[in-house]
Amino acid sequence: MRRAARVLGIRVAPAALLIGLGTGCSLLETEPEPAKEAGSDKVAGGAKPAEIEETVAKGGTVGGKASPCALPVTFDIAKDWKAEAVSMPPEIGLNTAANVSLVCEIDAKPAGSIGFLRVWTGDQETEDPRRALQLFITDSAKSREAEEYSETRAGEYEAVEVSYLNTHDLLDEPKKERAFAFAMPQGVVIMQLDGMDSAEHDAMLPAYGLAKESVRAS
Repeated sequence: MRRAARVLGIRVAPAALLIGLGTGCSLLETEPEPAKEAGSDKVAGGAKPAEIEETVAKGGTVGGKASPCALPVTFDIAKDWKAEAVSMPPEIGLNTAANVSLVCEIDAKPAGSIGFLRVWTGDQETEDPRRALQLFITDSAKSREAEEYSETRAGEYEAVEVSYLNTHDLLDEPKKERAFAFAMPQGVVIMQLDGMDSAEHDAMLPAYGLAKESVRAS
């Protein structure tokens, strides 16, 4: 199990480097105030998350009792991607964002990409997925542009999806990120695609789409 947080596939220790880089780790508390345009889900400069047209070969399943990550849901992962449970003392706070905790990382590196599909879970049964996703994005990507929410489906569940540009000043350049959230009896589940840069993000989208389409109860 992982004992240190990762940023862009690199193991790091200084907490300052974890602020707003898609790791979900926060040292400052903020209240999300997404500036939506009237009558739409668009946040200034946003564009509806593009449909994922390419497909990818299935390489395994995550979420069941025999998988590396014990989750309330099961989903398929792309060939050669490697899943690993995240274990870290909760008091450290490096694996939490808003009301959710990081519980599983699926690493794309064995498949030739640099990035992760991350699974975050909450324990509030009545939490609204849209609100949970807004809180999560506000906490994990404090500087962002082109933010757009849309209704979608995650396998058999109704879901909310967001795409945006993470513009944190510690990044070499803005990078695309995407996530979706849905409600389970145990609490909300958020799955986030976090690549090293926008090119890696685009290359990993088919794997993200496979996971999203295959979600079912464990």
